[in-house]
Amino acid sequence: MPCVHTENIRQMIRAATSDEQQTLIMVQRLFLRRPHLHNAIRLPDHTALETLSEFVVRYIEQVPNCIEAIYNIAQEADILQQVAPLLKVAIDYFLQPLALTDNRGSLQSLMDEAYLAHRLLEEINDRFIGLCGAPLAPIDMTRSNLIVHALIGEPFANELDQAVLFSAEILLSEYRFSGSAFNRFFAEHKKHGWSREISRWPCLTEDLAISLDFGDTPSSPL
Repeated sequence: MPCVHTENIRQMIRAATSDEQQTLIMVQRLFLRRPHLHNAIRLPDHTALETLSEFVVRYIEQVPNCIEAIYNIAQEADILQQVAPLLKVAIDYFLQPLALTDNRGSLQSLMDEAYLAHRLLEEINDRFIGLCGAPLAPIDMTRSNLIVHALIGEPFANELDQAVLFSAEILLSEYRFSGSAFNRFFAEHKKHGWSREISRWPCLTEDLAISLDFGDTPSSPL
């Protein structure tokens, strides 16, 4: 179990969020981006700053939770050897950060690194659905990733997306995501779904609670 690595990430998160002044400065900076966010992203009028702060922290905290859940799922299915390189890349985004995310301020960097990890898992899931008919894990962070992309802002968020695509291409070209255990794993989940995993690891489907609405009804202004 990658408990040492995920605990290191949690220690980084605790250290960053324990500095209330740093947290407030970053959230206020993000809050200034409200006029530039898509009008489908809705924040509550009276608690927008608090909601945004909670969302960002929970988004970051989800990374070690998801890594541990996927590790356990893969270990029990006897596909850990294939999945371990993916988890290592997600962990390394924090413990060996890319040059483009380093030295941007502690909590800001953690949000960028969490975005990389969540986007990598999203990208790998999408590719497994195309290749195998089922995701690697029942995680759907698409909505939250869209919100964080907007909070990070372009062009930097696009650079992070390109780094994710590069990592995904390397993983899928260099490592063998196949074999009898792997085939059994995907056949089982195509047939029976993910209820057992979801009941054991609620973090896989946690709602981070900022509204995103791409419907035809006009959004109220932010």
